Amino acid sequence: MTASPTPSAELSSDQLAAMWRGQAKWWHLSCYAIIATACAIALVDAPGEHGRLPTLLLLLGIALAYTLFGRRAIQREGTVYAVLYQLSAWACVLAVILIDPDFESWLLFFCLFPQIWATFEKRHALIGTGLALLALFTATVLPSDDPADMVPAALVSVLISFVLSATLGLFIHRIIREAEERALVIDELQSTRAQLAAVEHAQGVQDERSRLSREIHDTLAQGFTSVIALSRAASSALERDDVDKARERLAMIESTAVDNLAEARVIVAELTPGHLQSRTLVEALARLAETMTRETGIQVSSSVAGEPAPLGGNAEVVVLRGAQEALSNVRRHSGAKAAAVTLTYEAERVALEVKDDGAGFDPTTAQMGFGLDGLRSRATELGGEVSIARAKPRGTRLVMELPR
Repeated sequence: MTASPTPSAELSSDQLAAMWRGQAKWWHLSCYAIIATACAIALVDAPGEHGRLPTLLLLLGIALAYTLFGRRAIQREGTVYAVLYQLSAWACVLAVILIDPDFESWLLFFCLFPQIWATFEKRHALIGTGLALLALFTATVLPSDDPADMVPAALVSVLISFVLSATLGLFIHRIIREAEERALVIDELQSTRAQLAAVEHAQGVQDERSRLSREIHDTLAQGFTSVIALSRAASSALERDDVDKARERLAMIESTAVDNLAEARVIVAELTPGHLQSRTLVEALARLAETMTRETGIQVSSSVAGEPAPLGGNAEVVVLRGAQEALSNVRRHSGAKAAAVTLTYEAERVALEVKDDGAGFDPTTAQMGFGLDGLRSRATELGGEVSIARAKPRGTRLVMELPR
């Protein structure tokens, strides 16, 4: 069972309106109960000068006015209903006071005055309260035998009633106003939260697209590059009638295609890279070096410094992708004859170094390709960094450092 919302709860505008609609039934019930009590008093009390019937009919007229107009006014369906109800109800009350002065008409004030504040805005409610008290003052003083003697006492009573009614009404209006202002703030917060959620979703989609782009570049694109290079080598061998060499290249194409297929399935399944499945990072780097040597003829060595240990999070994937990207650049751009992959484990960091003896480059003028940009982005996401510089005496040296 859930508790109904209270005015002090943090409610939105829709929730506040729903709460008011839910409480309207208590206004209806209290109004009918007070009118029923007044009718009961009229039946058991001594009849007035004109008998009981006129008083009962006027009380029933108030009930009819509330049924036709008052209920809608309480539910805030329009100011016109509030005006019609108040005019009808107060006309009946004043008539009861005039034809039956001894009747306990004050009982009706317990619902009529609060209804003024419930159905009108603050300024109109103050005016309505003043007009109602003025009408009561007139209906009480004028019919008396000595109006002049009654004026002071009636005037004091009216003033006290106005002050009390206005104070209570203004207090209630202030509470309602604060609740409405808080509701507007809640609405703005909910709107802002929805906008932030939409932005975060869009950013998440963009991040995922970037991740997939990097994955495809680091795996499938490099594999296809190898297939293109090997197929050209196979075609060249066939032109020289070197069938054995062509078969060797075709076998490499098949092996690369198998690896690419495995990587594609892994990307779709959002698992770890195929090179890391059932292998440690050290084993995956060694296999990568062997494959590079077999496919290109570049002598690639793989070594480890320090005590190997599993890396947390996505670090192993990033290290492997770094080695793949570095060796892909060695294959395509360096013209190197040899390269070395070194993985160093330290207490607070792990470092990958890929160095070749190729042509090298000028770091002040070189443009970072998509793969190197993606590699740097991967490392930054894990709190690491990537540096690329000329190697001595020649070649290029890439270093990736990640925290452990």
